[in-house]
Amino acid sequence: MKRKLLLILSFALMIFVLSCGKNKTDEGAIYINVGPEPKTIDPALNSTVDGSIYIQHAFEGLATRDKDNKIVGGVAESWDISEDGLTYTFHIRDNAKWSDGKKVTAEDFVYAWQRAVDPITACEYAYQLEPVLNAMDINSGKKEVSELGVKAIDENTLEVKLNAPTAYFLELVAFPTFYPIRKDIIEENGDNWTLSPETYIGNGPFVMTERRTDDRLIMSKNTNYWNASSIVPEKLVFILMQNGTAAVAGIKEGSIHFANNPPLQDIENLKSEGLMHISPYLGTYYYCLNITNEALKDERVRKALTLAIDRNYLTEQVTRGGQLPASAWVPSGVSDIDNADFREVGGNYYSIKAEDYQKNLEEAKKLMEEAGYTNGEGFPVIEFKSNSGEHIQIFEAVQQMWKEGLGIDSTISQEEWATFQDTRQHKNFVIARHGWIADYNDPMSFLGVFLSYSVQNNGGYSNKAYDDKLKLAMSTIDQNIRMKAMHEAEDILMNDMALIPIYFYTDPIMISKKLSGVVFDPLGSHKFFYAKLAK
Repeated sequence: MKRKLLLILSFALMIFVLSCGKNKTDEGAIYINVGPEPKTIDPALNSTVDGSIYIQHAFEGLATRDKDNKIVGGVAESWDISEDGLTYTFHIRDNAKWSDGKKVTAEDFVYAWQRAVDPITACEYAYQLEPVLNAMDINSGKKEVSELGVKAIDENTLEVKLNAPTAYFLELVAFPTFYPIRKDIIEENGDNWTLSPETYIGNGPFVMTERRTDDRLIMSKNTNYWNASSIVPEKLVFILMQNGTAAVAGIKEGSIHFANNPPLQDIENLKSEGLMHISPYLGTYYYCLNITNEALKDERVRKALTLAIDRNYLTEQVTRGGQLPASAWVPSGVSDIDNADFREVGGNYYSIKAEDYQKNLEEAKKLMEEAGYTNGEGFPVIEFKSNSGEHIQIFEAVQQMWKEGLGIDSTISQEEWATFQDTRQHKNFVIARHGWIADYNDPMSFLGVFLSYSVQNNGGYSNKAYDDKLKLAMSTIDQNIRMKAMHEAEDILMNDMALIPIYFYTDPIMISKKLSGVVFDPLGSHKFFYAKLAK
């Protein structure tokens, strides 16, 4: 027995040493952790911030964002816009190449955009192409993909026809859904094209050189990128894990240089040690409500659940990352007319003052009583679904508030990240944690989520008046008309209480003192194009 035990221990030690050798830190590479194994890194199919970070390092759109997060030319060196705002003509760079050396052409964009709106593709972000002529009719099966308003005039010229003038169209073409894709790669490899460095062919600053499922995704500088001389790091190693404790240890020992989602209990210590950066973030953390659920069909119940949450307690005692209690759907920092703040103009839909919480709670109790659930009697047990991590800690506090304030019981169900995304998408939940980060700085990036036909509308909310207000906002570039319509749309959404806003995001990031040059993006897609490590 002793001999067998010694053999087992020796074998285990050998495996450990080999494992350590395999994962040894590559000196000079930047080690990054922004999430676990992604569900997908296909630009048309991804719907997560972590996925978009990987994608934007391997691909580039017609436009991109510079070091100041301003829209500049990407694959397109310039563009022309017709006087009526309905036609965009993009001029593609002669030296724009794919990572395998082939030239990027206008047809690559035609194929990618047609693929995104094709209902067979099941692209969650297909609605982003709504401004493009015929996009939504194609996505709903009413027209053929060939009728999409995009055409290759020649190899270097792409013409785009819009349904209506769209104030934020250049912001859209910088987003991953609008990135080019290689038709030959997709047709030969199908959905597996993203799984191997040999087939994950992009046109961006970096190229995938290694991929180990549930372990790491490695990218090296793409020498065929048109602007390769501006790219600083030679190698990026994305560590694929969702383990905050391990990330903290990695930051402290130097094996990880950048990581998000720090454990809530570690934030204050990380701040004091100079290992924490709080980045601005245009986003709202919220609870997604399954409107098709019998108990949640009553808007009085939805409003009661919203009012019974003490958001100041959550942000001050639980999250502690500088988040702001949310009083609406569209967060602070989103632009309104003349650079005003949309949230400041729109105001609050309920009080978020600490001293008003008891008043909110009394109103919540009255609403529950009117709905027939005095002191929670007869109300079903609510199941809350989430992936693991800090989301569970946050809900445990909310769970207590609902129990003590309204007499409501709830349970918690945890799922792996990829599984949880499917759960929300297929409405297999009563209440689910959610968060939305802007894809571009315009209220439409938030309000469009709750259009009745949006695939991102996970709770199933539908209101024709809401849809009509947003259609008006999408049909003009007159900012006065647009903003008025979007404020009125938010009024409808919040009066229906189609969701429970919790807080407006900040982005607490763990970062090594050796790392500099990271471009922090308020949209969450941080860039490492110019990042470097001090020796």
